[in-house]
Amino acid sequence: MVSKCDCGQVPAGLFGRRDFIRIGSLGMFGLGLRDLFAMQALGNETPAHSALKAGAPDRSVILVWLSGGPPHMDTFDMKPDGPKETRGTFKPIPTNVSGIQVCEHLPHTAKQADKYAIIRSMTSREANHERAINYLLTGYLPLQTLEFPSMGSVISKEHGPKNGLPAYVTVPNIYPSFGAGFLGGAYGPFIAGDPNVSGYKVRDLTLPTDIDWERVNNRKWLLSQIDQQFKAIDANNEFKTVDTFYEKAYDLMQSAVAKKAFDIEAEPEAVRNRYGRTPVGQGCLLARRLVENGVRFVTVSKGWLNWDTHGRNFTTLEKLLLPELDMAYSALLEDLHQRGLLESTLVVMMGEFGRTPEVNSDAGRDHWSKAFTVVMAGGGVKGGQVLGATDAKAAEATRDPYQVEDLMATIYDRVGLDFTHEYETPIGRPVKLSNGGQVISKLF
Repeated sequence: MVSKCDCGQVPAGLFGRRDFIRIGSLGMFGLGLRDLFAMQALGNETPAHSALKAGAPDRSVILVWLSGGPPHMDTFDMKPDGPKETRGTFKPIPTNVSGIQVCEHLPHTAKQADKYAIIRSMTSREANHERAINYLLTGYLPLQTLEFPSMGSVISKEHGPKNGLPAYVTVPNIYPSFGAGFLGGAYGPFIAGDPNVSGYKVRDLTLPTDIDWERVNNRKWLLSQIDQQFKAIDANNEFKTVDTFYEKAYDLMQSAVAKKAFDIEAEPEAVRNRYGRTPVGQGCLLARRLVENGVRFVTVSKGWLNWDTHGRNFTTLEKLLLPELDMAYSALLEDLHQRGLLESTLVVMMGEFGRTPEVNSDAGRDHWSKAFTVVMAGGGVKGGQVLGATDAKAAEATRDPYQVEDLMATIYDRVGLDFTHEYETPIGRPVKLSNGGQVISKLF
C-alpha cells in the first residue's frame, strides 16, 4: 500500500520527464487508456483543420475484417456454371431477395440480404498481404518514408470520442495497418481483447484483484504531487495539461457508460448464442454494444490471416470460417435493425483481396486482387442489391469496376467527412483522405 507523506516534495533532478511518464503508466494501474489520454494531452502532431462537414451525420462504423483474403467465388460471387477447374465444390442458395444468391454455407446471411449490398467488382493493385492490408485500411499503398493512418484513426480524429469512450476500438487485437500513422498515437485504437473468453474483462476498466479503490486514490494523490513538482520546475510548463489524462483514465474506470458498453455478460444467453460463441461472434456482439454507446469505429477480426486458404480451402471454409461468420454477421445486421441502429451504423465486411479462380494442387486458392467482393450495410446503404459483375471465372471485373480509393471515399462520405480534404504531415506533405476516389453512388 502506498502511504501519503507530509512533505509533498519531490527532489529536483530525481525524476526526468521519461520517468514521469513511466511512473504514470506503472503507478496508475498500468492503463492502456492512460497512454491514449497521455498522448492526447502531450499533443501529437496532428492536422490543424478538420475534414468534418457541417451537419455531418452521427454515424459509427463496424468493420468486419476478413484478414487473409476471402474467396469471393466461394462466398458472394459464386460461379456454378464456370469451368470445372474454378467453380469449387460449394453450391449457391437463394436469399430473401429474388435473384441474389450466396454460398450454401451462409444460410443465415442469406436471410438478411435485403439489408446489405454486394459489390462484386472491387479491384486492387496489390496482392501482397501486408501491402494490400495497408491499402484497404488506409487507401494508400505503403511507403517507407510515411505511415498513413487507418480509416479508424481518421474517423477517431475527426469525430472524436463520445460519452467518454474511446473513439476507435479493435476486437480482439491490433494488427499491422490498424494504427494512426502520421496522425499520432492519440488516434490509435483501444484494444478490447477477446470477448469470447470466460469471465471477459477489459483490463483498463477493471481494478487488479490486489488493488482496491483506497490504494488507487493514494496512488492518484502521489502522482498529483509529482505532477505539481514538475509544473513548478519546468520552465516551459510542458506538463500543464498532462494531469488531465490521469483524470480521464480515473473517471473512465468509474464510468457507468463504459462499464455498460463493455459488459458483454449482461447480454441474454439467447442473444450471445445467436451471434455464436466464437471470437468473431462475440466480437460482433461487443461491436454492437460499443456503437450503441457512442464508439465511432470498431474493427472485428478473427485474427491475423485466418482467411489465407492456400490449402484445404473448402474444408476450412465449410467447417470453420463460414459457419462462424454466417452466425455473427447475420446476427449483427438483424440486431442493429431491430434496435433502430442500422441507419446510424455503417457495416463493412471485407478482406484485403480475393483469391484465384483456379484451385491449386493443395485444394486451395491463392492471392488475387483483380476482382474481389466487399459487402456493405447500414449507414444509408440500399440493401438487396448487387453492384458490378465479374466474368465466368470471377477473375476480372466486367461491369462497374471500383477501386480501393472509391471505397475509402464512400466510407468517409457516409460518416460526414470531406474525402477530398488534405492533411498535412509533420514534415509538411499534403495527403488527401481519399487518393482520388469517388463515392460509389449506386449504393444509396
